[in-house]
Amino acid sequence: MLLLSLKIYRVLCVRKAYCLFVFSLIYGISFAQNVAVVNGKSISTKEFMWAYKKSHNGNMSTAYDTLQTYLNLYINFKLKVLDARDMGLDKSASYQEEIKTYEDVLAAHKKVGVNNKDRDFLLNEYREGVLMFNVSEQKIWSKAQEDEQAIIDFYNKNQKDYGKPLSEVRGEVIADYQQNLEENWLKSLKQKYQVRINENELKKLARL
Repeated sequence: MLLLSLKIYRVLCVRKAYCLFVFSLIYGISFAQNVAVVNGKSISTKEFMWAYKKSHNGNMSTAYDTLQTYLNLYINFKLKVLDARDMGLDKSASYQEEIKTYEDVLAAHKKVGVNNKDRDFLLNEYREGVLMFNVSEQKIWSKAQEDEQAIIDFYNKNQKDYGKPLSEVRGEVIADYQQNLEENWLKSLKQKYQVRINENELKKLARL
């Protein structure tokens, strides 16, 4: 009986080890096809390069530093979208109506050189772009335009950097305040959500 139990235990151990090996292999292959993972959601190499080329007018130049800089910006974008979803902005009727309108436009122009892959990327880009705009409006732009006391406090704290009365440098102060709000926002998002960058995949793209 003891020998039988030991055999069963060994078989289970072998099966468990095999399952762990297969899982790690599948995960490794999957991760290798991604440039980053943000809060458990992958950014695929295909999506990233599509966005990169689109923002660079189809430019195929893929120097490592350029890709790295763009990936950091793209991750910041994804973090803001995550925050918007956590706030429930994707559930609002106005948002859903706007997305439906855009889907109808894409469908109407389906025969004009937009293949299925590009259509999916375009639709996702629009969905996330609207969310990023809406959450940025709440977190940054509205605060900078409506919170007069915050502008005054920011100016007083950094007055040595301006050397002029607030009335003369108001536009510059508001721009700097918005930048400060965004930096603090992104810092909090990076503490809230886990970000993993696949440096090996990025280096491989730079060698293509």
